[in-house]
Amino acid sequence: MIYLDAAATTPVRREVLEAMWPYLTGEFGNPSSHHETGERAAAALRAARADVAATLGCRPSEVIFTSGGTEADNLAVQGIALARAARDPRRRRVVISAVEHAAVTASAEFLARVLGFTVSRVPVDSQGRVDPAELSGLLDDDVALCSVMYANNEIGTVQAVAELAAAARASDVPFHTDAVQAAGWLPLDVAALGVDAMSLSGHKLGAPKGTGVLYVRSRTPLEPLIHGGGQERGARSGTENVAGAVGFAAALRLAEAARPVQAARVAALRSRFIDRVLAEVPGSLLTGAPEERLPSVASFCFPGTSGESVLLELERAGVTCSSGSACAAGSDEPSEVLLATGLDRETAQTAVRFSFPAAVAEEELEEAAERVRQAVAAVRALRAPA
Repeated sequence: MIYLDAAATTPVRREVLEAMWPYLTGEFGNPSSHHETGERAAAALRAARADVAATLGCRPSEVIFTSGGTEADNLAVQGIALARAARDPRRRRVVISAVEHAAVTASAEFLARVLGFTVSRVPVDSQGRVDPAELSGLLDDDVALCSVMYANNEIGTVQAVAELAAAARASDVPFHTDAVQAAGWLPLDVAALGVDAMSLSGHKLGAPKGTGVLYVRSRTPLEPLIHGGGQERGARSGTENVAGAVGFAAALRLAEAARPVQAARVAALRSRFIDRVLAEVPGSLLTGAPEERLPSVASFCFPGTSGESVLLELERAGVTCSSGSACAAGSDEPSEVLLATGLDRETAQTAVRFSFPAAVAEEELEEAAERVRQAVAAVRALRAPA
């Protein structure tokens, strides 16, 4: 099998499992307990928080451990918007891009549907990019939060986050970015990016599913969504997942250490894969930005096919990939991300995404490109009139 669906999930790294193991076995203490067993767990949690903070260039107190990227997005969008509105009742609007992950979009829609906020969506161009000037035009003194993802999970487009965050800061609007897909591939220094909040997920990095982080800049108001014992400095109650935090910190540290070399290597392989597919599959369309793109994502539409049919052919041929976001699995509706870039519904339903693991080999991508050519040809032949 050639696994090219790393944007959906990655296997847990052995080093991460080894780091976690003590806290899944003998070191089982509750970090809120004031005895020796609990103190050891608390020390491990502090060390993991400091480790994550060192990678992000922030203070440990600005790191909140979550159950994953979805929870981090919910806490950022709802928590910051609610806190800002409580301080200034005029601020009842949330601004997001037209290509956000469902965790951000659904959080904003919840605020509108249940709590009376309004939601503005900044459009994107045909490559999925947000124009900072267009974003600025939507920011006014009624906006509680702006959220634009760092890198898109379906088409791989990388946003000019530093410019977008600067536009929000000029309007005194907190800026959140979903960096789940960017981690391990793009720089995560929060000071350089200028963001007020950033979401990360462990299982994209070689940590277990159910682990994640939300960075929130100091003095950014945040209303907790989970109430109870006041863990995570009051931002997220509940007994902390010590092993998960340790595993997340280890995975992030390992990914960041390898990133400069790894990202350059995979980007070169990705570009060759894109060039070959475009050259050998007639009518194929690259989606997303050709240059401002994640090193690990190549995404196409294959007019005259069905994306799901191409996926089935590829799976039979031993290539595992997807039609887009794993979080939209089971839906036969065309991708909202692709529709936002201007594609028609019929073309959008032919989408296939290839997302590469860090260790992907050149030979694997050469073989995969050939199998893509064969799969698309087979589907088109079946759909051709008799």
